[in-house]
Amino acid sequence: MERSALRDAIRTTWRQQAVPALQQYVAIPALSPAFDTAWHSHGHVTKAVGLLTDWAAQLGLAGTIVTVHELPGRTPVVVVTVAPYGRPADDEGELASALAAQPTVLMYGHLDKQPEMEGWLAGLAPWAPVITDDKLYGRGGADDGYALFASLTAVRGLQTNGGAHGRIVLVIEASEESGSPDLAEHIAVLAPTIGDVELVICLDSGCATYDRLWTTTSLRGLAQITFTVRVLSEGVHSGAAGGVVPSSFRIARLLLDRLEDPLTGHLRLPELNVDIPHATQEAAQDTAALLGGDWAERNYPWINSTCGHALNSEGATHEHLLDRTWRAAFEVTGADGLPATAKAGNVLRPHTTLSLALRLPPTADTEAAVDAVQRALTTDVPYGATVEMDTDAAGGWAAPPLAGWLSDTLDDASMTAWGQPHRSMGEGGSIPFMAMLAQRFPNAQFAVAGVLGPGSNAHGPNEFLHLGYAERLTEAVAHILYGHHARHLDLHPEHRLSSPTAVPPTWASQQPT
Repeated sequence: MERSALRDAIRTTWRQQAVPALQQYVAIPALSPAFDTAWHSHGHVTKAVGLLTDWAAQLGLAGTIVTVHELPGRTPVVVVTVAPYGRPADDEGELASALAAQPTVLMYGHLDKQPEMEGWLAGLAPWAPVITDDKLYGRGGADDGYALFASLTAVRGLQTNGGAHGRIVLVIEASEESGSPDLAEHIAVLAPTIGDVELVICLDSGCATYDRLWTTTSLRGLAQITFTVRVLSEGVHSGAAGGVVPSSFRIARLLLDRLEDPLTGHLRLPELNVDIPHATQEAAQDTAALLGGDWAERNYPWINSTCGHALNSEGATHEHLLDRTWRAAFEVTGADGLPATAKAGNVLRPHTTLSLALRLPPTADTEAAVDAVQRALTTDVPYGATVEMDTDAAGGWAAPPLAGWLSDTLDDASMTAWGQPHRSMGEGGSIPFMAMLAQRFPNAQFAVAGVLGPGSNAHGPNEFLHLGYAERLTEAVAHILYGHHARHLDLHPEHRLSSPTAVPPTWASQQPT
C-alpha cells in the first residue's frame, strides 16, 4: 500500500461523508449536562448520539460493533469496538494469533457542547453550520464532535487500502464539558470490553500551528467553584443602607484577593502551585523559539494592540507558555444576584454569587487545592457574612515519556501529512479522562492531539474546525494506528508503506448550509 492511496481514501471519506455529517452535528444544541440539566427530556444529546452511531454503522468497517452504553441518571456513551485487521500473510494462522494477542488502542472524544455564548459575527451562529475559507463554523465541530468521524475515517482508510491495525475501542462520552462526572461509572462497567490498553489516542486537544502534527504533553486540572456571599435576607434601598450594610460584592472581592494577587494574577495559595520540571521549562523555550516573541500578541483577539504589547512586556513567550500550561489561574465565568444594567434599581443587593473556573497545574494535588480554596473563602469572612460554596474538580495530567516506536511513528505521520516534523507542548485546558486513564493504565502510551489551533476559539463565539488540518490529522491517526500494529507484528512486505510524500489537502469554500 502506498501512502498516496491511503491519503486519497481518507480525503474522499472525509469530504464526501464525514463533513456533511459534521454539519448536521453542529446544528444540534447538545449542551453538556452542567448547562442543560433537562438534557434527557430535551433530547438533543440523544439526537447527537443517534447521528454518530448511525454514521459509524453505515461506514461498513470490518469487525465493528457500534453500541450505546447507558446507565440510569447518566449521560450515554457511544462505544465502537473494531476487531484487529490485517491482510493474510504466508501463515494465516500465525497472523491471526498475533493480531488477537495485541492489546487495545483506546480512542477518545466527546459529543457534548459548551453554551452558545454571545459575540458571533454576522452570518455565523452556534447552531448554524457555515463552511468558508476551509473552516466549518459552529459550536462543537472542533471541540470535539469531529473526533468520531476522524477516528473511523482513519480506520476505514487502512481497511480499504490494504492496511492493518490492532484492536480498537472508541469511546465518545457526553459529559466532558461538565468535567466528565458520568464517565468513571461507564468505564468501570466497560472495563472487560476495553481490556488492556497500550495506546490512547485522544483528539480533544490543541495545536500551536496548522503546519504540522502537535501532540500534548500535559493538561491542567479544573475545579469548578460556585460561591455565594450573603449579607441580607432581602435587598434594601441603597441610600438608606449604603455605608452601614457592607456590599456583598465587595466582600466577594476581598475573598478573591485571598486567592489571587489582583495586579499580577499569581495565585497565592501554596496548594495551587507546583515546581515546574526542568525538562518542561526547556521544552517551553524550544517551542517559544518556533512560535516567536509576539506569540501571545498574535494568539488572542485583543480589544486593541496595547493589551498585547503590555502583556508581552512582562514576560517572554516561553513564560507565557508555562503560564497557560503549568501555572494556576482562574476566571469568573458567571454571576448571579446582579440584575441586568437596564433593570438595575438603586438597591443594596442581598447577595452575590460567582462561578469560578480554576485551572490547576498538571501535577497539583486536586483535593488539597480545593480544600485550600474552601478554607480561604469560608474562614474569617469579613463582617460576619455568610458564604455558601459548591465545588466539582478533576485532576490534571502529565504524559509519560514517549516510547521510541511512538516517537518515530509521530514524526513519520507528521512528515507524511504535512512535510514538517512533529512537535509537542503542554495545553492549558482539561480532559478529565486522561488523568483517569493514566491511573488505570500506568504503562499506556498517549498520543493526545487536536484541532484547537490559532483562532479556533473553542468555548467562545465563532468556534471553527479547520477542515484541512482535521483531514491531515485523520491521515496522521491512520499512520499512528498502523505504527502501533507494526510494532507487534513483523508485517508481510506487502503491508509496508512507501516513502512519505506530503500533499497539502485543499477544500473549496461553500456557502452557508
